[in-house]
Amino acid sequence: MAASSRAQVLRLYRALLRESQRFSAYNYRTYAIRRIRDAFRENKNVADSAKIEELLNKAKANLEVIQRQV
Repeated sequence: MAASSRAQVLRLYRALLRESQRFSAYNYRTYAIRRIRDAFRENKNVADSAKIEELLNKAKANLEVIQRQV
């Protein structure tokens, strides 16, 4: 993975966790954080650049959903 895409993934990961912390309900907050961590751990060994791009787009869409719901 190129350094720039690695930095982009880490930036997106941190943004997702930061936004999830803003949920007022404890159950929603912990569920969102757990799902984010699990998803990133599950896909940490993906090497195909097309698959990485697809996962990044999916994560960006999820970030927008979280931002709207918070």
